[in-house]
Amino acid sequence: MPELPELSADERSRYEWQLWVRGFGETGQRRLKATTVFVSRIGGVGGTVAMQLAAAGVGRLILAHAGELRLNDMNRQMLMSTDAVGEPRIAAAARRLREINPHVVVETISENVDETNAHRLTVGADVIVSAAPLFEERLQMNRQAVRRRVPLVDCSMYDLEARLLTVVPGHTPCLSCLIPESPPNWKREFPVFGAVASTIGSLAAMEVIKLAAGLGEPPKGRLLNLDLGSLTFASIAVARRADCPECASTLAPF
Repeated sequence: MPELPELSADERSRYEWQLWVRGFGETGQRRLKATTVFVSRIGGVGGTVAMQLAAAGVGRLILAHAGELRLNDMNRQMLMSTDAVGEPRIAAAARRLREINPHVVVETISENVDETNAHRLTVGADVIVSAAPLFEERLQMNRQAVRRRVPLVDCSMYDLEARLLTVVPGHTPCLSCLIPESPPNWKREFPVFGAVASTIGSLAAMEVIKLAAGLGEPPKGRLLNLDLGSLTFASIAVARRADCPECASTLAPF
C-alpha cells in the first residue's frame, strides 16, 4: 500500500476542526489528500461536490465540463460568479477552487463525457462522481467505474426531488441495474432551485469523503431519495440484476 502523504502545518491548521471528527483524524485527512476524484459535470450539483471536496482537502480534482457559463446558470451554480458569464465554465471553476484551497490540485477538461472519451477522462481517478444532466453520460461513467473497480457516486435532481446512489463495484448494484438505458423523454434542461442542487451535491461530497477516508459506512445497496417539497427522505433498498450487462459478472455477496 502506498505511503500516505504528510500534512503541512498550514493544512493541519486549515482542517483542524474536521480532524476532530470521530473516526477521521489525521489518518483520514491523509487518505483524503491521497485521493483523486473525477467530477462530471460541475453545474449546480457537481459544482457543489467540487467545492465541498476542495474545502475538505481532497488531493486532486479532475473536472470535466464543456461550454461557456451562461446567465441562466447563475441561480444554481454557486461555484461560479456573474463576472465569469461568457467565459469557459471550467476556467471559472478552477480559479474559484484554487481560491478556496490552494493545496488541492485542480485539473480541468473542456469536454463532456461520452462513449468515445469516458475511459480516457476517468483514468487515474480513485472515485468517480456523476453529476451529469444526461443519462447517457451517467451510464458511461457507471460503465467505467464497474470495469475499473472504482467507486461511483451518482447524484441527480429534478424540480424538488433529488437522488443519490453509491456504487461499490463487486459489492453493490450499479446504476445500470436501476436504469439500463436512457429514458427516451429525458431532456437536459429541467426545473431547478440552487438549494436542491446544493443539498444533493453536499451529500454526494460527504459520500466521497467517507469512501476516501474509510469513514462511516457507504449505503451499499440503497438509493437515497429526497423530496424537499415535503421534506421527506427515504432510503430505498435496490436489487442488483442478474442480467445486468455492466456488473453481473463482477458481483460478490453482500
